[in-house]
Amino acid sequence: MKVRLAALLVLSIGLAAVGASVGSTAKKPVASASAYAISVVVPGQSGASAGTAVAPGDADTGLADAFVYPADGSLVRTGALSSSVSARTDAGAAAHGVTDILGVSLFGGEISFDSAAGRAKASDLGADAAGSSVTNLVILGQPVTATPNQRFPLGDWGSLVTLEESIETTAGASRNARAAVTAVRVQLTAEHAGLPAGSEISVGHAEAATTTPREKPAPAAAPKPEPPSARPEGVPTPAKQPKPKPMPKPKEPKTAAPGVEGPKIIPAPVNLSAPLSPGGYVFPVYGDAGFGDTWGAPRASTGRHQGTDIFAPLGAPVLAIADGTLFSVGWNTIGGWRLWLRDRAGNQFYYAHLSAFSPLAVDGAEVRAGQVIGFNGNSGDAQGTPYHVHFEVHPVALLPLGYNGGAVNPYPYLGAWRRLEDVDLSAAVSRGWAPPVPPTATAPRPGAFLLGMTDISSASGLEPGALERALAAPVSAEGDGALLGSG
Repeated sequence: MKVRLAALLVLSIGLAAVGASVGSTAKKPVASASAYAISVVVPGQSGASAGTAVAPGDADTGLADAFVYPADGSLVRTGALSSSVSARTDAGAAAHGVTDILGVSLFGGEISFDSAAGRAKASDLGADAAGSSVTNLVILGQPVTATPNQRFPLGDWGSLVTLEESIETTAGASRNARAAVTAVRVQLTAEHAGLPAGSEISVGHAEAATTTPREKPAPAAAPKPEPPSARPEGVPTPAKQPKPKPMPKPKEPKTAAPGVEGPKIIPAPVNLSAPLSPGGYVFPVYGDAGFGDTWGAPRASTGRHQGTDIFAPLGAPVLAIADGTLFSVGWNTIGGWRLWLRDRAGNQFYYAHLSAFSPLAVDGAEVRAGQVIGFNGNSGDAQGTPYHVHFEVHPVALLPLGYNGGAVNPYPYLGAWRRLEDVDLSAAVSRGWAPPVPPTATAPRPGAFLLGMTDISSASGLEPGALERALAAPVSAEGDGALLGSG
């Protein structure tokens, strides 16, 4: 897993300049590319990867005669593999990512294909994944044709996606292009052949990204003044008319961070009907969606995964899972466009990587279960990955433990809400940080827990915001300050 994390860290550094420049005004072109032939990620265990290449960087090629995992090749076995990347900015930004892998066999032959190719290209003209392919793919004994973003079920233990593509082009002060493709991705939703649920095998990944500043138009030449016309004697010169006052400039959309455009606000679709569980909860993504148990899986940016990724098409409606209040609606570097929801019992839920918000998504808004609050995407550090919502559950009983300590695995809750059942959020208290209050106890129930204190004697109550700033909680790992509390 150290190899995998190191590779991801290098990829993140290589693409950071381009990712941060989307929607910004760049002074010079920027290009980056990356590729890897194969990657195996196993929650709680060491995985492996091979054929990694990054540009710009120390090397632009990755080669290997073969790859096996584990040492006996019982789960993954391949023939020759290679990756190469290039990034050029001297005559306009251009980037290419290329990977090829031959003779792949997964799970002792349950999945096999002769070759896989990943091709990603980006330039000031746009981005594409043309040339990516998978040949002679056989899944559980059945030959299938690989087409872009096609998902195949793997019994009751997982799914396989072919030619998983993400192509994005935006234009503003700069033109940004990004292409990413994974030839074959296998995701396990249940244990299989010794691999636990949440494991992933990705084959033939390539991506490329560019940012090209747009030339500013030359200022228009000022019109030449006309020569004064001859005016008959005695005819007065007309008085100069006052110049009209310029119209006030419209306010720019609120930007959350330098180089980040303001959020898109999209009207919510009408006539959606999402069934509620008996307790009044609803699954957070409307329509077709898939998810697995990846709790605790390693992540390059946050160390470990403390949520569940719900995969769905770009723009799929994202729903309020319960009646409650929205807060911290906006942007952070990791979560991208994100928001929090506090239900009526005080439990808190985190949604990240949205592509847009609905008009309901404002701080302090009261929402009902099933209302559309946003739309599925891959903003933040999820750029270049399949579109998904990162979803977290923070039960009210565990909020005093802070952001990292108070989260619980969302997977059983999501599964229950899909089945229109409920899971008791108060059961999280059994994790042992504090004993549960017996139902027969006659003492008053605790209303708050003292976790720390701040001297506010120097704060003036006459200065707007002074007390709030003095009482502000520390910033959490997600970059959101004072989000988790018992209030």
